[in-house]
Amino acid sequence: MVKHQPLQVYEKQVFVSFVTGIYGCRWKRYQRSQDDSSRWECAWFIILCTSFLLLLLWTYFWLVAKNDFNDFNWLVYNRTGEWRDETLPIVASTTVGFSYITFLLILALFHISLGQQLNLYWVHKIGVLATLLTTVSGVVSVDDVWGDEWDILLVSMQSTAPFLHIGALVTVTAVSWLIAGYVVRRERSNVQMLVLIVYILVLLALYLAPLSFTCPCIMDRNSLRPRPAIIGRRGAPMLAPENTMVSFNRALQHGAGSLEADVAISVDGVPFLMRDRTLRRTTNVSRAFPGRQHEDASFFNWTEIRSLNAGQWFLQSDPYWTVDTLTAKDRSRIGSQTVCGLVEMLRLASRTNSSALLSVRRPPPEHPRHRSWFMDTLWAVQKAGIPQKRVTWTPDTDRGRVRGLQQSAGEKLSVKEIRQRGITSLTLHYSKISLKDIREYQANNVSVTVYPVNEPWLYSTLWCSGVPSVSSDAPQVLRKVPYPIWLMSRNAYSFIWISSDLVSLAVVIGIFCFQKWRMSGMQTYNPEQIMLSAVTRRSSREVNVMKEKLIFSELNNGLGSSEELSLYPENGYARYSHGGLSR
Repeated sequence: MVKHQPLQVYEKQVFVSFVTGIYGCRWKRYQRSQDDSSRWECAWFIILCTSFLLLLLWTYFWLVAKNDFNDFNWLVYNRTGEWRDETLPIVASTTVGFSYITFLLILALFHISLGQQLNLYWVHKIGVLATLLTTVSGVVSVDDVWGDEWDILLVSMQSTAPFLHIGALVTVTAVSWLIAGYVVRRERSNVQMLVLIVYILVLLALYLAPLSFTCPCIMDRNSLRPRPAIIGRRGAPMLAPENTMVSFNRALQHGAGSLEADVAISVDGVPFLMRDRTLRRTTNVSRAFPGRQHEDASFFNWTEIRSLNAGQWFLQSDPYWTVDTLTAKDRSRIGSQTVCGLVEMLRLASRTNSSALLSVRRPPPEHPRHRSWFMDTLWAVQKAGIPQKRVTWTPDTDRGRVRGLQQSAGEKLSVKEIRQRGITSLTLHYSKISLKDIREYQANNVSVTVYPVNEPWLYSTLWCSGVPSVSSDAPQVLRKVPYPIWLMSRNAYSFIWISSDLVSLAVVIGIFCFQKWRMSGMQTYNPEQIMLSAVTRRSSREVNVMKEKLIFSELNNGLGSSEELSLYPENGYARYSHGGLSR
């Protein structure tokens, strides 16, 4: 009788090798283990999950914040003094980081489902920490520079909540396979009970989440109000330089029924259109007047302002990545644009039977037109020949002196205050108004204009809310939205919601029952059953797998010290022998 080492038959497991190799750099079979993961590795798994959830929120934030990318770049410009698209590196790095963390999380879940020990490679640990710290620093920076933008998350939920709910329900239901596999194990511990309780609470919260949804587009189709009118906010600044004649013409060509402009007063009393306090971003003032580039735009006279070029900056900086779509003729026309006067814009609105919304900036106290600025504006309206009822005045000062024009306020007011001030409309940021406010204003014949509205999802939500008009930087985009993106009756949504919950509950219960049955079968499976099964005629792969289970089972029970396992591969018969393995 000759002693031999226990016979081990290895099967190639390409998928397992791929998963454990990329996740933990364990490419060889002997490097893997099916033992429970250490607490340290479990802690890294929790860090990975935390990074994924934070990045998921961060990615969703930037997807919906696309509506306000121009405002973000403008805020950064006011802080740094340099105009560039700051959103591009943020979106690119977020995409890379989210893809990387999601891939690692999928590999980790495969580890758990295959029973492999979690062992994250040190390179990935550094990558996870770097991604997490970068995301946290990004959140802190945005909160400092753009803190008001967090409101868009709640606003976006009015449009995306039903779909996010279904996605979350599918994900949590699928995770029940791993939860059930962990909870129904023979060993019982407090951690298992804690995991089960947390999972049940999360599941119940998801089942009842639609009770808290406020979605304007869950409504009867017959209750849908007319399509909101589109106001060209500074024209169509994605297609041409803002506050220029080309920009206003483009806005009207793409369906805008009104024009909105920022008005400043020159030192000699001429109203002109300029968003910034200086001329540095949108003109060539740094070349024409190098010593005055940081000076307030209102301290230039109209001759100096008119001599500046207001189009080349758009072609050079390409703020919306649209210059390549322009024809040579369009570029030539844009490149020769000058600063637009208020009279020119109002004459265009008059010729096209459009209306105008004016946001006038009062000059500083030391400005020579500080007291007569409103008279200068009224003079421009009269000179343009546009009916005063088609011009809306937004400044909240000197309302008593401005008669004949439509009065609008830029702050949220009660109906009583609106009537006391003689205001006929409100111009509000989309985050400052709710569905309840909109309905209250409509009931009291107060018109509401919401700004900025650049994305179809926000336009659709406001349409369903009953907003009569929106101010947009992208009229060419909203023009392509002839109907809300989605509209669903309350009964239809209730049916989908309840059905989804019931299907999810049935699947979860079925998975837990199957895992319980599967685990109980594995617990009663013993080496004798493996040997008897191996005697029967089975495929070579099944026999090899059962032999391997038997070998590892006996080795784990310490059998190798006193007995050896004897296998006869030629006839598929296996038996024990004392003192060694005989063949």
